[in-house]
This record gives sequence, C-alpha cells and structure tokens, in this order.
Amino acid sequence: MSGRPASSYAWTDDWPTTSLGEIASIHSGSTPRRNVPGFWGGTIPWVTPGELTSLDAKYLTETREQITSSGLASCAASLVPKDALLVTTRATLGSAALAAMPITTNQGFRSLVFGSAATPHFFYHLNSRLVPEFTRRASGTTFLEISSKQFADVAVPLPTLHEQHRIAEILDTIDEAIRKTEQVIAKLQQIKQGLLHDLLTRGIDENGELRDPARTPEQFSDSRLGRIPKEWEVTQIAEVAEFITSGSRGWAAFYSDSGPLFLRIGNLTREHINLRFASVVHVRPPRGSEGKRTGVEEGDILVSITADLGIVGVVPPGFGEAYVNQHVALVRLDSERAHPRWIGHFLAGRSSQKQFERLNDQGAKSGLNLPGVGGLLVALPPQREQSHIARILDETDERIAREMRGTDKLRTLKRGLIDDLLTGRIRVPQLEEVSA
Repeated sequence: MSGRPASSYAWTDDWPTTSLGEIASIHSGSTPRRNVPGFWGGTIPWVTPGELTSLDAKYLTETREQITSSGLASCAASLVPKDALLVTTRATLGSAALAAMPITTNQGFRSLVFGSAATPHFFYHLNSRLVPEFTRRASGTTFLEISSKQFADVAVPLPTLHEQHRIAEILDTIDEAIRKTEQVIAKLQQIKQGLLHDLLTRGIDENGELRDPARTPEQFSDSRLGRIPKEWEVTQIAEVAEFITSGSRGWAAFYSDSGPLFLRIGNLTREHINLRFASVVHVRPPRGSEGKRTGVEEGDILVSITADLGIVGVVPPGFGEAYVNQHVALVRLDSERAHPRWIGHFLAGRSSQKQFERLNDQGAKSGLNLPGVGGLLVALPPQREQSHIARILDETDERIAREMRGTDKLRTLKRGLIDDLLTGRIRVPQLEEVSA
C-alpha cells in the first residue's frame, strides 16, 4: 500500500499500513423487539456497551441478557465467534473486549473477526491507541457514533504475525500480574475488615489471642458502645484530649508555592488512617497565636467536620510543620491515657462512624461542631492492648499499601510498554535480546 492514510495514531515506518476493513470482517449488532417474549430468555449471549465500560478484563465471559435463535433471526444482529473483538462505536467509543464464546451485540458495536494475517490479541491491545481516531471519525448530535465505513477505514499497522503474538503476550503478562496483585489487595482488604470488627470489639488477651465472647462470656460486659471486654473503659474524646480545635477561615490569603502543608479534607481518606498527598496546598502561616493554635504535632487526630463527616487521619512521626483548615478538627490526646493510632482506628471503625451519622443532623450544612467531636464515645483498653491492636492494624494497612505501590509500578510499566511496543519504537526482537 502506497503512503499512509491520515490517522491520529503514528507507528514505525517498518510496519506496513492497512485498515481494519482489510484484515477483518466487520459485523454490526441489533436489538430484537422487546415486546416479543419469544425473542428473549434464550441461550445466545447478547451484550450492550454498558457491560464493556464496566468490564476490567480482556475477555467478556457472560452477559446480562440472552436472546433466542428466533430473536437473532428477527433483526440485523450477527452471531460472531469466540475471539471476535467487540468494540463500542456509539456514545461510548472504543471500549473493547474479546468474546469468550459465540456472541451477538446490540447496535452500539462493531465486532471484528480477523483473518489469518492478524491476531485479535494484538488488536485488543492496539484498540486503546485507536480511540482518538474513532472519535475523530465519529459524528452525531445526540451522541457520537462511528459508521461501519468510517470504522472499516481506520488505518492500523500490521507487524508480522509473530511480532503481533509476542507483543500481545508481553502485554497480557503485565495485565495478569496487575490482576493478581489486585486480587491480593482485595483479599487483604477483606482481612482488614474482619480484623477491624474483631479487634475493635473483642480485643486481645494477655496471651495475644482474640477474646471469645461465646466461649468466655464472663470477660465481656454491656456498655454504651455495645458488648465489649470488661477491662475496657468507655469515655468521651474530650476526657482523653488535651485540647480540640479546628482551623479558621481566611487562610487562602496565606497560600504559597512552598512552605508548610495546609491539611484539608482531601488529605484524609476512608481507606486507612494515614494521610494522603495526591493534592497538597502550602501556606506561609500568620505569626502569633492563630498559626500556633492550628499547627499539628505527631499523634494528632484529624477529623473531617463538614461535608463528608468522620474521615479520620493521624499525624505520623517526623511529619514537620503543617496546619489544618476550618473543615478539619484537630484532637491532641493525653498520651498517657490514649494511644493515637488506637483512637484513630477506633474512630474510623463502624461503631464510631454510626456516631458521626447520628451527629450529622440529617445532612445539616453546619456539619459537626467541636463539642460534638469532644462528645464522641471511644473505648479505652489498657495501654499495652491499645498499642498491640494499633500495630496489627497498621501492619495490615502497610501490606495493602505495598501491594498498591506494586500495582502502580506495574501500571506505569504497562503504559510505557504500550507506548513503545504498539508504535514499534522498541521492536520485540530488540526487547528479547535485552532480556536475554
């Protein structure tokens, strides 16, 4: 083929140029009439675009609805074979999956059945590079749609079949590693929820074992927080706090490109009690008591008191100079009575979150005032037990964080590989030689 068709996606001149219509047969979908019961509830999988936009997998293995053979025959839908590449081409453009079984679609798809010169596995990964081109070619007023002809004319590279297979294998390996890491994270998060429930209501005895209310009911008693170990005290935050405060308005005037951090609700998360820094603001605080009053110290408990109430964070050791804004309450504890990490985990737990829900006054805009924060009930095990439980929960959070960092690294690696491999910037033989 002479020259290269205009495209918003570029690749190496070493790869021949072709089009989707030249290497695959392209099939459209349709919808049988809904008012004919005999067309629905059959055995032929029938998919809509929404099922792909929420799919985080290479293969589509099941569909929400099935049609009958008479339903298929009644409309213009095509039954495409296993490994057909399903691509959404109406409203949402470019979501894709491979069919794990013979399947049909509604009219929001173009499905590709590839010939012998192409592997669907390579073009599944390549599809992400084609979305801008789909958008450029689409038209419509109510929603964008790319026609069969415009879809078929999309220019694509055609590496050798061997190189297609190897590129797909490399990217599939990265995807599988990401999937397995995400499974580990999901499992750890389930474990953490179980630990939170058990540790915050049953605690740990002197032997390091969970107390068992069924086997040793005499170790438990009723309290304002429900049934808890007899050794635990129930008290209000105000009783174990040196002081409770929050930031004041007007600090926007002190924003700066550098300097101490200005902690906001966005620096808190419900996933754990550590602070997060995806978005940060710096300030040059005012001199005098106002700056000193709202400055944080190691072990301070931070609680959101407007909008999304009850998100909890704990200031870590060696954090440095930082200040809170008016939407965050700062609780400084009496360290001889309460371990900050225990209190943080307890306030983030389900029983305390129910307290926040009750105090929310059915979504009142005023949020939670400082006396309300001071009135929150907390359980106080002996200090040794507080430290032990906090350490267990912190170690679980750190394991989850390590796995998440691993997933982030894999995703970054994948983005780089997609850019290099799917443009031909790095050829597979070169990559294999470097690996060897």
